[in-house]
Amino acid sequence: MLTLDNLLLVQDDFRLSANWSLPAGARAAVIGPSGAGKSTFLMALAGFLQPASGRILWQGRELAQVAPGDRPLSILFQDQNLFPHLTVAQNLGLGLRPDLRLSPEQHRQVASVLDRVGLGGMGARKPAQLSGGQLGRAALARVLLRARPMLLLDEPFAALGPALKAEMLDLLAEVAGETGATVLMVTHDPADARRFAEMSVLVADGVAAAPVPTAALFADPPPALRAYLGS
Repeated sequence: MLTLDNLLLVQDDFRLSANWSLPAGARAAVIGPSGAGKSTFLMALAGFLQPASGRILWQGRELAQVAPGDRPLSILFQDQNLFPHLTVAQNLGLGLRPDLRLSPEQHRQVASVLDRVGLGGMGARKPAQLSGGQLGRAALARVLLRARPMLLLDEPFAALGPALKAEMLDLLAEVAGETGATVLMVTHDPADARRFAEMSVLVADGVAAAPVPTAALFADPPPALRAYLGS
């Protein structure tokens, strides 16, 4: 379970608070107006921003003193976090060994997960040689390989067209189901939230609100979300 215990984030005149829990294995969309703090919220969970007060706990363990690389999570950004000078296989291998001195078994793991996401035989390519959808698949392959219990996504498929984005969201749901990961995904698109996430967190007016069922949130949106949606 992810627990935010009276969490307060402060950056200059920006403040964001949260005080709630999310069960292990849950999938939640993080939605709200631009500039409300959605990405900042994820950065704090990942360890790149220290809270002003309060605690972030995973399965009862406080993460305050845990370095970002040692936290029980993976994070994906819109640029997919792939190093352009490395091959796809090497990018994935970094998730197993930062020095890329992979054992034969680890090389087999990389090849297997590439097959799983439909990139079999493409491990020797550089990211620039992949399409947008293939880049998304490579990023999800690394998530599968790392098998961390929590996954944070900051609009990783925003640049994709509707059909391809829907395909990637479905693949993400499969990956999350296979790993049992707890997922928080920042999105500006209500359709993405409805397709992927049974719960949604509204970030607005200085608060990351407690997760509520996605269908219920959009059926009767609070004023901040109504203004954002233009409805």
